[in-house]
Amino acid sequence: MRVLVLLIVVSAAACSAPPKPSTAARQEAALEANRKGEAYVRHGELENAARSYREALRFSQALEDAEGIAANAINLSIVRQRQGRFADARASLAAVLDQRNLKFSNARLAEVSLRQALLDLDEKNLAGADDWLAKAAGHCAERCPAGAAIHNVRAQLALQAGRTDAAFLAARSAHDASRASGDQAEQANALRLLGIVGLKNGEAASARQHLEQALAIDRELGAPRKIALDLLALGQAAALGGDRESARAYYARALAVGEADRDVAVTAEARALLAH
Repeated sequence: MRVLVLLIVVSAAACSAPPKPSTAARQEAALEANRKGEAYVRHGELENAARSYREALRFSQALEDAEGIAANAINLSIVRQRQGRFADARASLAAVLDQRNLKFSNARLAEVSLRQALLDLDEKNLAGADDWLAKAAGHCAERCPAGAAIHNVRAQLALQAGRTDAAFLAARSAHDASRASGDQAEQANALRLLGIVGLKNGEAASARQHLEQALAIDRELGAPRKIALDLLALGQAAALGGDRESARAYYARALAVGEADRDVAVTAEARALLAH
């Protein structure tokens, strides 16, 4: 009798277990976590964004969804980089780079390599950035979606190395490629880089022209961090032209945007420029 009772209890427990989520349900859960991450980024809640992207990544890994794994790993890495957590940013990308048993698209591998290059740039490792940039280019075919971004990162690398002529050529290539593909985000990045090249060359008018175009696009895209970067550079262009009052106005606007976006790096730079 005791054995019969035990069997009944075990059977009841098995029947009461919730059904495992279907593939479609897991995919929807991953998409929902990704959407939450995007919303948190828009509101400057980076830690919550990281938590959501990590959850989305986990769902994608459970399904061996190569596209989802790559997208969420990249998003998580971007958030960690913005937080200044470079080791965590690299660890996020390992979900792609260390996974040898899944097939990732060349476009995604190019994006991951670019993220590594940008991390190296942030840490002033120019040789490492150059290596990763070469890998990104190797993954990129003739009409690769990351083509304009590769040119932009090449321009940033040249600027870091003090090679303004090379930076100008790379940024101009990025601008042309982004216009051809309709990639407004990379077009704005290219225009901002052209503006910075103008600043480095002491060409205030040229810098301002490019930066105003970048600002117009970034406003249209609703990209607060990029808007703040445009304003900071426009302030430097005004200062270069001898208009200190306009420069301070740009810095104050950048500070307001950075504070609203909870961007620690932008607000720190704006305050430093205002203190001069």
